[in-house]
Amino acid sequence: MRRVEPCLCTAMPIVSSGDKIAPVIATEEGLRMFAKSKFVLLAIVVSALPALADTAPPDDQNGRFVFSKQGDGYVRLDTKSGEVALCNPQPVGWTCQAAPEDRAVLENEIARLRNENATLKKDLLGRGLPLPSGLAPPAAAQDQPSTLRLPNDADIEQMVAFFGRVWQRFVDAVERAQKQVFNKS
Repeated sequence: MRRVEPCLCTAMPIVSSGDKIAPVIATEEGLRMFAKSKFVLLAIVVSALPALADTAPPDDQNGRFVFSKQGDGYVRLDTKSGEVALCNPQPVGWTCQAAPEDRAVLENEIARLRNENATLKKDLLGRGLPLPSGLAPPAAAQDQPSTLRLPNDADIEQMVAFFGRVWQRFVDAVERAQKQVFNKS
C-alpha cells in the first residue's frame, strides 16, 4: 500500500511503501516543489552575491596599484606607469598626492655629465695626452646622433643615369635572348 506523508525535514513529500521510504519527485506536485526549492535556492545565492562582492579584498597580484602602509597613510605605486603617490585619510575621505618626480632631473644630470666627460676626453686626445687607464676614447656614434645627408640634384642625376644604363643593358640582353630563340627554331 502506498501512502504519501508530509515530511517536515524536506520540502518534498515522502512516499512510504512498506519499509521503503523515497522522496516523490516523479509526481506533478513533487516536480513543482522541487522546481520551487531550486528557484528559492537560486534567489538566495543571487541576492548574496552583491554582499560578497563588497567584502572581497582588492586584487593585489593582477591589479594596477600596489599599496604599502606608511605612517598614517599608504604609498600607492601605479604598476603600469610607475607613478608613486602618497595617500592619507582626510575628514571627508582619502586623498592621494603625487610624489615629486626626480627621475627626469637625474636623467638630465646623467646626460650632462656624459657630455662633459666626452668633451674632456676629446680635449685630452686633442692635446696628445693619453687617456687614464681603463678609459676608452669617446665614440662619436654614441655621443652624437647620426646625421643623414640628403642627396642633391647632382647625386639624383647620377643615379638616374646609372639606372638608365642598367635598364638599357637589361633590354639588350632580352633582345639577344629573343634572337637566339628565333634563330634556333
